Amino acid sequence: MTRRHHHSLLFGSAGAALALTLAAVSAGCSTAAETAPDPSKAADPIEVAAAAIETRSIDRFLRVTGSLVADAQAEVSAETAGRVIETPVERGTRVAQGALLVRISPQETAAQLQEADANAGQIEARLGLTPDQAFDRNRVPDVMNAKASLDLAEAEFNRMKALLDQKVISQSEFDQRRTQLEAARQNYQVAQNAADQSYRSLEAARARTALARKAVADTSVRAPLDGLVVERLVSVGDYVTRGQRVATVVRIDPLRVELTIPEQQVSMVKVGQQVRLTVDAYPGEEFSATVRFISPALRSDQRALTVEAIALNKDGRLKPGLFATAQLRQGDAAPALLVPSSAVETVAGTSRVYVVKNNVVDERIVTIGERVGNQVEITSGISTGEVVASEPKGRLSDSQQVKVR
Repeated sequence: MTRRHHHSLLFGSAGAALALTLAAVSAGCSTAAETAPDPSKAADPIEVAAAAIETRSIDRFLRVTGSLVADAQAEVSAETAGRVIETPVERGTRVAQGALLVRISPQETAAQLQEADANAGQIEARLGLTPDQAFDRNRVPDVMNAKASLDLAEAEFNRMKALLDQKVISQSEFDQRRTQLEAARQNYQVAQNAADQSYRSLEAARARTALARKAVADTSVRAPLDGLVVERLVSVGDYVTRGQRVATVVRIDPLRVELTIPEQQVSMVKVGQQVRLTVDAYPGEEFSATVRFISPALRSDQRALTVEAIALNKDGRLKPGLFATAQLRQGDAAPALLVPSSAVETVAGTSRVYVVKNNVVDERIVTIGERVGNQVEITSGISTGEVVASEPKGRLSDSQQVKVR
């Protein structure tokens, strides 16, 4: 092969490689030119609704927590022993004061009452009394007989004394009459004492009769207050002893609300103050209560004051044991900056609003205050006269272009 021919081959190969390289560069430039954005074309602004910040006076509230407690609770026990023969109530039964809860067999107590009545009646007959008649020992038959004998003996003694003065009878006959008079006087005193003793026995017999009558009444165990039966602990056929618990009754209208007030807010609470309650069981609803009691001392373990409020519960929706959040009004109304609740976005505990100015949003971190209907108070982060996006809905960011609808 000649040298000229060799040089021609080298030159041909290099030329082909250069041509391929230039083609690749040209293709890359063409693709980059096609994908680059046109700086003259900007994104369309987001359309938003806006609301002016409102300034007006609102009521402020102290928010504390507590729990609902039954106004009264009675652990009802049997006051006499016996066999249960009737249980007309169940759990949840609404009862009035005096309603029958449990009935115990009255056979034994009824027999005891009959015996006590008979004993009392026997003594009343001996004293000549009726159950409703007042006692007068001088009207007792034995006393009246003794008094008659005494009167006769005195009359005979006086007659014999006159005869003795006339020397008609002997001294021995007169002494005999005098002895008879002293005996009659002693018999009269004994009859009076016996009448008093019998009357004391009658009082004891009447007391036993009253106890027996109460025992008969106690066979009917009754509700001590208006309320609901929480538990019935015995059934028909059970034998109960005196003092054994048979049922639990609670009064839930009204309910007591036990609140814990921090030491710093003690001066804000007064007896008669109105309280607004919310419970998790009924979201969005409010219940009313009134402060009835304020503890005279703070609890040393919490440095807090115990306050008790009363809440009406006629429909029975509130239940003892529910956790409650209470709002107590603080003084007079005060000015506040309000925005629609929908204007506030809260993420991870941080709240923000978007202030709109010259069709650009300014993201502001804010502090939330009172809630008033569908508005919320902003205590820091915004100023009077500004306008906020009323429904950001997660679409906005700081310095974003918007169009106010």
